[in-house]
Amino acid sequence: MLTELRVRDFAIIDSLNIEFANGFNVVTGETGAGKSIIVDSISLLLGDRADPGFVRAGAERALIEGVFHLDEGVRKDIDAILSEQGLESDEPGQLLLGREVRLNGRSLCRVNGRAVGQNVLRELGELLVDVHGQSEHLSLLRVKEHVNLLDRYAGLWEQRACVSNKVAELRASRKELQQLIDTARERARRVDMLKFQLEEIRAARLKPNEETTLAEEHTRLANAETLAMYAEEAYNVLYESSRDQSAALDQISQAARALTNLARFDKQFEEYCKSLSEATAIVTEVARTLQDYREGIEFNPRRLQQVEDRLSLIKKLKRKYGDTVDAIIAFAEGAEGELNQIENSAERIEALQTAELRLAEELATLAVELSIKRGLAAGDLARQVERELQDLRMVGARFAVSITQELDENGIEIREIGRFAWRLEIKDEKNGQAPIPNPQSPLIRFDTAGIDRVEFMIAPNIGEGLKSLAKTASGGETARLMLALKTVLSRADHTPTLIFDEIDQGIGGRVGASVGQKLWALTRAHQVMCITHLPQMASFGDAHFKVEKVAHEDRTVTSVRRLADDERLDELAQMLGTSGKTGRQGAEQLIKEAGEIKRASSAD
Repeated sequence: MLTELRVRDFAIIDSLNIEFANGFNVVTGETGAGKSIIVDSISLLLGDRADPGFVRAGAERALIEGVFHLDEGVRKDIDAILSEQGLESDEPGQLLLGREVRLNGRSLCRVNGRAVGQNVLRELGELLVDVHGQSEHLSLLRVKEHVNLLDRYAGLWEQRACVSNKVAELRASRKELQQLIDTARERARRVDMLKFQLEEIRAARLKPNEETTLAEEHTRLANAETLAMYAEEAYNVLYESSRDQSAALDQISQAARALTNLARFDKQFEEYCKSLSEATAIVTEVARTLQDYREGIEFNPRRLQQVEDRLSLIKKLKRKYGDTVDAIIAFAEGAEGELNQIENSAERIEALQTAELRLAEELATLAVELSIKRGLAAGDLARQVERELQDLRMVGARFAVSITQELDENGIEIREIGRFAWRLEIKDEKNGQAPIPNPQSPLIRFDTAGIDRVEFMIAPNIGEGLKSLAKTASGGETARLMLALKTVLSRADHTPTLIFDEIDQGIGGRVGASVGQKLWALTRAHQVMCITHLPQMASFGDAHFKVEKVAHEDRTVTSVRRLADDERLDELAQMLGTSGKTGRQGAEQLIKEAGEIKRASSAD
């Protein structure tokens, strides 16, 4: 439960510290005094979206801190989150949450003094506090919310999550299958293109590095005459002597002989003799290579044309498929892989169709089991809500939960599944709301909540038939119905703290006492806070706080203080609209009657 709230520079709040009681905390004050600002600060503390507009004029930042005592109902779940995030407290059983909002738009969240993400704060907040705002009763007018309330009452969230996961699997499988079917013509065109490309590349029978080898061969063939001439010239200079000039090899040999004779008298030339001997061997080797090269030069115009045709083909393929022969070969390998994948799509379609049937059957089983449990819980919820409505001065009012299904050509097939002999209450939306006979194997609409359309029905007055709550309930009836639901749901709800922000909208004084009694009764399992304008409700408070605006240093600020017994009498008298002795007597009577009811209920 929330034991202490500290707020600084938030909206029109300068600074306040509130220590809440364990039971029923009542907050009252004039309209515009800032009562709902306290709820806003708590909501921000629990992870709601921050806004720089929350910062009080003249301040740089707003700061909200809350101290929570953890009871056994939530401590295990809270400790698991703290352990996972490394946020354990030095004081087991106590949790400190903090939120800072700055003018520049930045927001800082803290848990036990350490910075965390907003999602962590929100996750913890959902386990700690349930805030019922002024307009939350409007959720009763949204039919889509009714299934959530029923599942919350029946404790079906875990089973519903299984249904939701199976729905996600089925939808993903159907999406992929439909994409394959829709793109069948496009895939056929793609197959033709890939086959043409592969045939063209395969027909060329390319080899790695082939282009380089061909280019070199083309150079030799195109310049055969020139190459032969230079080879011949080099060979003659090195090896062939003529009448006019000795060959280079002969001259080097002659020089080597002379140098050898010189080395006999001067040893320093011995190394040069070796060098000339090596030069003679090198020249001889070069000359022989030139001779072989010259003799091997081919004057072959036909081969030259073949090489040029081959290079032209490679150039053409490069324009289409890649900058090199290796890139063209890689393109062909990729195209072959894609072609295999496309040609296997028929097998994939068949596999997806099989998977769709399996997933649809599994979803049908889970959805039917969920629907059956909803049906069993619906009757219990209706009986308990009707009992609460009697206490809230709606005598004779009847409440029911309608669970129906709708036909949908894209739905799932529902049959008698397993041991459940189950008859659907199918309604045809196109032809009115009347139930229609069950088809042999109907296709039923489904979503992440299952196959049921849940709607709350009410007959506010005796003799009236049940009608849609969303279409018939008045504001006061809706508020009381939401309170009745809250009362029933709270028995299965482990959230420690419940906050009700002016839920007395549309409720008169005669009903106020009954509402106050209901809220006080919730303190058997919860800490309850209530902002109210009704003295009859406020009289049931275990702790009474007054919110008021005060002028301080030419500024208007909101202050909150816990009222002593005498101050509480004055506040209730003002809420009753009377003053003096008569007003205090009226307030005393309210507190006396509330005390008697609380004592009698405690004795039970």
